[in-house]
Amino acid sequence: MMRWLKQLSAAIIFLISGIGAGRAQSAKPLITLEQTDPAFNAIVSKNAKATILADGFLWSEGPVWIERYKMYIFSDVKKNVIYKWTKEKGKEVYLKPSGYTGTVPRGGELGSNGLGLNIKGQLVICQDGDRVVSVMDAPLEKPKAKFIKIATNYKGKKFDSPNDLAFLTNGDIYFTDPPYGLEKNVDDPLKEAPYQGIYKIAANGKITLLVDTITRPNGIGFFPGGKTILISNSDPAKAVWYAYDLDKNGLFTRGRIFYSAQSTVKTDAGMPDGLKIDKKGNVFATGPGGIWVFNKTGKLLGKIKVNDLASNCSLSADEKTLYVTSNHRVLRVDLR
Repeated sequence: MMRWLKQLSAAIIFLISGIGAGRAQSAKPLITLEQTDPAFNAIVSKNAKATILADGFLWSEGPVWIERYKMYIFSDVKKNVIYKWTKEKGKEVYLKPSGYTGTVPRGGELGSNGLGLNIKGQLVICQDGDRVVSVMDAPLEKPKAKFIKIATNYKGKKFDSPNDLAFLTNGDIYFTDPPYGLEKNVDDPLKEAPYQGIYKIAANGKITLLVDTITRPNGIGFFPGGKTILISNSDPAKAVWYAYDLDKNGLFTRGRIFYSAQSTVKTDAGMPDGLKIDKKGNVFATGPGGIWVFNKTGKLLGKIKVNDLASNCSLSADEKTLYVTSNHRVLRVDLR
């Protein structure tokens, strides 16, 4: 009897060990690299590695690396919280509430989304739940849920849910306004504008509608020099990145498709979403399958394929590290 039990125990242990080994072998690496052009290797080393910095989020978004305080901050859009990560303390709550300050319970993407620093070094927040763009009225090192609203409506119509931001050195702020923060998306009865817009908040506070023909405007960023802007469209029917030049008044001109991911949407999960552009004009754009890397002319150099949905990214000050918000976690990718 004892011998039989020992044999059974050994068999069970072997079976469990085999299952564990199978899972380990089948587990996908955090990232894999896909080179399309040799120039990719100068931007992303063949030995690039990824690390999970923190997890446990519902949907991470809007990342910003703040060099002065060596901290990485990002939104959990569904938890209504901005988190921070530092090497010393890891994950901490940075700001709560971050995007919805109302008292009526609601669901959906109610928190903050895109984050950025203005020319004064203040934190600017796309507040999905409140449907505004605001500045945090507190120092970066002593955050408080106290806000100054800098964009609340356009010609009397509320925004849907400001999503992402781009900044010019003259103080102007550009932002996208898709419907994702509305509980019922484009069919929400609270939606006021019949389109999705991209807007400019001038340094003097004036708000201008720049374009209303992009169906799901999302990520946004300026190329070096501030003369051309890139915008992602998170629409499965038109998954593309658009480029526009700016005229002397900061308005859009010469709109064109920078790159189309339409064919890849059918095979890889994800949409064109958040993006960052480095000092040389190279683009790191989240899209189907992970991070797409382009040069400034729109040539695809390669991809950093991520084993989960990637929503946005942020570069370190020396541009050797890429921070990625990826669904329920955030990653650090050592590029080179």
